[in-house]
Amino acid sequence: MSAHQYDEGHTVAGWTGFAVATVGTVVLGLGVCTVSVAILAAGLGIVAVSLLVTWALHLAGWGKPPGRRPREQWGWRARDLTAREGHPGCVGCRLAGRRVRTVVSYGGEVAAGAGSPAPARATENVR
Repeated sequence: MSAHQYDEGHTVAGWTGFAVATVGTVVLGLGVCTVSVAILAAGLGIVAVSLLVTWALHLAGWGKPPGRRPREQWGWRARDLTAREGHPGCVGCRLAGRRVRTVVSYGGEVAAGAGSPAPARATENVR
């Protein structure tokens, strides 16, 4: 998958979540065709599991942070080593309590932003 010219997020987390969600939508379709509430509920449950599986794999480092990655990390088996600290702007990391602390510079002083016990990253907010 790394032959693409763009970093489209082909990751283990993405493909696994897609596969589980596909099974869930097939089960949902079967529930619609057979007019079975039980099968519809099972399909919705499988789709919900696909979200949880994708999220868990992302947090384990098998996903990708928001934005572009360096070209050498575009392969779908590339592991994200920064997932443990959390990604800036990542909803999944925020939901898991992995808030990235930002370092803001005000006239030469450095102050850490409010967040979790995650280590501070050297990011700069321009005001």
